[in-house]
Amino acid sequence: MKISYNWLKQFIKTDWTSEQTSELLTDLGLEVEIVEKYQSVKGGLEGVVVGHVLTCEKHPDADRLKVTTLDVGLENPIQVVCGASNVAAGQKVPVATIGTILYDKEGGEFTIKKGKIRGQESHGMICAEDELGLGSGHEGIMVLDEALKPGTPAADVFKIANDEVFEIGLTPNRADAMSHFGTARDLRAGMLQRGVNVELITPSVSNFRVDMRTLKIDISVEEPTLAPRYCGVTISGITVEESPTWLKDRLKAIGLTPKNNIVDVTNYVLHELGQPLHAFDAAKINGKVIVKTLPEGTKFVTLDDVERTLHKEDLMICDEKGPLCIAGVFGGKKSGVSDGTTSIFLESAYFDAVSVRKTAKRHQLNTDASFRFERGIDPTITEYALKRAALLIQEVAGGKITSDVIEVYPKKVEDFSVLLNFSHVSKIIGQEIPKDTIKKILVSLDIKVNSVSDSGLGLTIPAYRVDVQREIDVIEEILRVYGYNNIEFSKKFNATVSNSPRTEDYKVQNVIASQLNSQGFHEMMANSLTTAAYTKLSAILKEEHNVTMLNPLSSDLSTMRQSLLFSGLEAISYNINRRNSDLKLFEFGKTYHKYLSGYEEHKHLTLFISGNRNKESWTNPQKTTDFFLLKGYVTGVLNRLGIEKISNTPSQSDIFSEGTAKVYNNEVLVEIGVIKKSILKHFGIKQDVFYADFNWDLILKIITGKIKYTEIPKYPEVRRDLALLIDEKTTYESIYNLAKQTEKALLKDVNLFDVYEGKNLPEGKKSYALSFTIQDSTKTLTDGQIDKIMTKLQQTFETELGASLR
Repeated sequence: MKISYNWLKQFIKTDWTSEQTSELLTDLGLEVEIVEKYQSVKGGLEGVVVGHVLTCEKHPDADRLKVTTLDVGLENPIQVVCGASNVAAGQKVPVATIGTILYDKEGGEFTIKKGKIRGQESHGMICAEDELGLGSGHEGIMVLDEALKPGTPAADVFKIANDEVFEIGLTPNRADAMSHFGTARDLRAGMLQRGVNVELITPSVSNFRVDMRTLKIDISVEEPTLAPRYCGVTISGITVEESPTWLKDRLKAIGLTPKNNIVDVTNYVLHELGQPLHAFDAAKINGKVIVKTLPEGTKFVTLDDVERTLHKEDLMICDEKGPLCIAGVFGGKKSGVSDGTTSIFLESAYFDAVSVRKTAKRHQLNTDASFRFERGIDPTITEYALKRAALLIQEVAGGKITSDVIEVYPKKVEDFSVLLNFSHVSKIIGQEIPKDTIKKILVSLDIKVNSVSDSGLGLTIPAYRVDVQREIDVIEEILRVYGYNNIEFSKKFNATVSNSPRTEDYKVQNVIASQLNSQGFHEMMANSLTTAAYTKLSAILKEEHNVTMLNPLSSDLSTMRQSLLFSGLEAISYNINRRNSDLKLFEFGKTYHKYLSGYEEHKHLTLFISGNRNKESWTNPQKTTDFFLLKGYVTGVLNRLGIEKISNTPSQSDIFSEGTAKVYNNEVLVEIGVIKKSILKHFGIKQDVFYADFNWDLILKIITGKIKYTEIPKYPEVRRDLALLIDEKTTYESIYNLAKQTEKALLKDVNLFDVYEGKNLPEGKKSYALSFTIQDSTKTLTDGQIDKIMTKLQQTFETELGASLR
């Protein structure tokens, strides 16, 4: 945001330097990033003075040159060689003296130096209009008023505007400061706190009066929630032309390009008071002005000559025949002010911030008006700004006020009420501020003190301070005006020793993160906001469980994630596309869900591996990552956490083509598997991705602060493997359940460690390699017992599943 210092001084009379003012504004939270000088003519005509041509003679060695002597206010006249045909003795002319820097049309500079032209000395340059940057004329030198005194600076003659412009890095919450008036209001509060008594001067509108009631345009607001306040007035008999110099200089100083006197006034008031305005050509309005929404798909051509398709929620300014303007965002081509406009309908309104923001984002329009409406403007100055603009239009374009101010304001926007506790102020700030000082600061910020007690204050916050609605917000206001630099710090160093348990979340995370880092993993952090479309990639994720944003930045960031999988795949795709395809990633993060019972958050740890296991080397052959490598990492994490008594079951998640789950007390602790090709295709990933998803909330619930020891088994466990040829429709889940039912006593675990489908197998068949862990806690198993169990399992698989040994 750019603020002109000259413009600012119209609200506050001060002799402070720009450095002092910028320092105070920064202390107040309006950070001044840079202060730039502005001159209506580049260089400010410094070094250019009025010269009186004393003599003018033909150059002895050049037909088109003349040798002149000039009085430029110095003790002795100077000699200048000039090539202009219109130079003559007795004239008053602008003279660029030695050392003056002038600028060409492209902004390039050149310095006037002493020289010789065809043998004649020249001590300056008599200038044309374009050489000074005052116009485009180059027919000859400029001839000035004869009454001017030689030596008078040209900057005084041409009234060159000099200004200093603050570039303020305005934070989104400070909507109240998005104008010169708002900035001055903050500056006054800061100056009062520093003992400088200044008055905030507001432009008067006491001269506003209706000249005649000959052009009344009625207003109908059909969407009062989207347009709580709407005002309008008509002005007739205007002349649309170029704005006066003072108005153009004001706008140019803050980076705006002047257009015509009507549009320039609306922009001027926008940046002066923070109230967006819009002028319609009254002759192009049919009947009354109607504020409403239009059917989905309605076509509308905006001022930039682009046809836009309207959304059913876009608030529009219409007449009885159709749309005129996108409310608070952009005007329409057919109703805009043109050179032939003689009467206007001037609009000043307060629109709903969320509605304007959604419309602006929807149509990818970012205007000065939408920028302010989106953040919340002052609803109390709607009519005042309208009158201010009407008076300025009369001043620069003539015309008469031809209607009363018509206003639709069914429900007043109320101020906010806040209770402030003095003890809370001291606690938050860390220093006790005198109660009288607190009151003075609040009053200087236009915050009314309604009640006073020993413990605190009852306050009324003006409606334009949309960012101050809680006690903590008021304390922040007190602190920034009081001055962060005025808060004293203790010379003592105080520290507390936290006796947090070993199982504190962050401690456990650090332990596991260190382990994974040592195994070659990189930690990632993805955005919790994602697109709602990802729910279509998995039947487990329900669209009705999405937590959607009320005011999203974009459709791609409109929903809180239900799974960490998709943000991880985005990262993998991004890396692969940049030739970094060997990946090991992990993330600690939360998922967000909406249920009938309310909103829930669940914490997860996810692991991703893809590509090759190790970097390419002549000593190690390349080997790709696989399911079992990831399973090893998962087992390592669980072992490090001391989590035992885990059973393996087939995964129920539809994101895996092959997957398993580790279960603790009938709750899924972690799911491991190979991501389906159809999901990878959505992200443009062609290589396999292996994924593990830990239920971190359950992990924290399981682990305790106590270290548990278990006795080493006295009797060994035995592993036996079977390679089964089975029907391709047979699942690991059915094999697992069947094995557990067949041998309940001694079978401790069943694990799938290889799957093969391809050539050398009968059609419709696949091969599963399974391991069976058998153990008796009371004695050592004999070969006979083991063979009996394995025979029973084999026969059961053959009978129930039609399996056969390979």
